[in-house]
Amino acid sequence: MSSIIEIRNVTKEFKVLNRREGLKGSIKDLFSRDYKTVTAVNNISMSIEQGEIVGYLGPNGAGKSTTIKMMTGVLEPTSGEILVDGNVPYKNRSKNAQNIGVVFGQRSQLWWALPLIESFRLLKDVYQIGDKQYDSIIELYKSLVDIEPLLHKPVRQMSLGQRTLSDILAAFLHDPKIVFLDEPTIGLDVSMKAKIRTLINALNKEKNTTVILTTHDMGDVDALCRRIVIIDKGKMLYDNDIEHLKSFFGSYRTLKIRVDGDLKKQSEVIQKEVPDFAVSADDEWISVLVDEDKKKVVDVLSQLQSSYSIKDMKLEEISSEDVIRKIYEEGVE
Repeated sequence: MSSIIEIRNVTKEFKVLNRREGLKGSIKDLFSRDYKTVTAVNNISMSIEQGEIVGYLGPNGAGKSTTIKMMTGVLEPTSGEILVDGNVPYKNRSKNAQNIGVVFGQRSQLWWALPLIESFRLLKDVYQIGDKQYDSIIELYKSLVDIEPLLHKPVRQMSLGQRTLSDILAAFLHDPKIVFLDEPTIGLDVSMKAKIRTLINALNKEKNTTVILTTHDMGDVDALCRRIVIIDKGKMLYDNDIEHLKSFFGSYRTLKIRVDGDLKKQSEVIQKEVPDFAVSADDEWISVLVDEDKKKVVDVLSQLQSSYSIKDMKLEEISSEDVIRKIYEEGVE
């Protein structure tokens, strides 16, 4: 495989005005030269191969969007080098745009008042897609998802899920080498999330399209990503596959228990009893993330049984979501 994206020692800094409070402060800010430098991306490097689906993860403000804006040519790096299919994105924005598809933060590229098929036809002209290629991709779409009911429906009449699905189809329409997907399943129900994940996987396999996915939904990561890159405070923390990541936390187990009463309130009390371990609750279970290097699960269970009437329990390996959360909090040594 050949690298489709090369990022070498890239840093992006912004000058931010130190603002003053109040009306007088706002007036003074108009003439102020009091700036501070904020580093959004700090000396990151990675190489992405053709056909990979890469989960680009990190907490809010980590630098994910800044990195993607540099890859799409919207921003110029302060230092370092980015090559996308051999092009420097910010120097060759038009050429770069021909090779990429983008779905950013639910900002639709479809025409609001037009039926979906008309948006597709307009994009066909914008990207100068040949008739044969266009007919082929529409047939592929019909074979992958039931888009027939959507083709003649105005975008403004679509549900959020239908609109997201349509935007993803639009992003792949001109057969780009790379597609950037920013939170593609946010706000969607379980059924539509599954449909969109299946669609992305199918298009990736059919077209060998490289997909860069930013998401906070670990279901997306588990369903789609063979590789994950984690960034926080502008620095890269991790670049490998999810199973390799879990090996860093091999001593962790999730103890799930069911007790009487309000589970959220009970979990808050349990957290005080086992302060070294993260405790959370959902509609059915209280979960305790136990590090067995500190204390064995059976000992934690015994401690809780002495204080609570436990109705049911089960033990699970550490989940991807818990792994990512711990990376955000602790990093990887």
